[in-house]
Amino acid sequence: MKKLVPQLVLMIFLIGILTGFNNVLPRTEIPSLYVHHQIKSDTVLINCIVTGISFRDADPSKGRIGKIVVWVDGKKNSEVKAAAFIIKGFSPGTHKVKLEVVNPNNEPYGLAKEFMVNITR
Repeated sequence: MKKLVPQLVLMIFLIGILTGFNNVLPRTEIPSLYVHHQIKSDTVLINCIVTGISFRDADPSKGRIGKIVVWVDGKKNSEVKAAAFIIKGFSPGTHKVKLEVVNPNNEPYGLAKEFMVNITR
């Protein structure tokens, strides 16, 4: 009888662990934004890595849907639904570019990056 008690406790413990894994929710990613830019003449090539947010409208039930609002020198320039895009037509000089990730209703996710661009002649 004394040998049976530890085995019974171990069996209950293992069953509890194995059945508990059925209720584990999938890991949700904390949204983050990484931006890389490259200047070519009067054009800026931008590549973003955005985790936890999709730019595809296909299935909104699978997660967060978003877009990127582009601000140049404090003025709204465009809205982009892609992680890589180009901004053309910069005048010579220094410009402040701000990228903000928002949902389809333009409510911010709290992800934004600002950087300076120096365009030479």
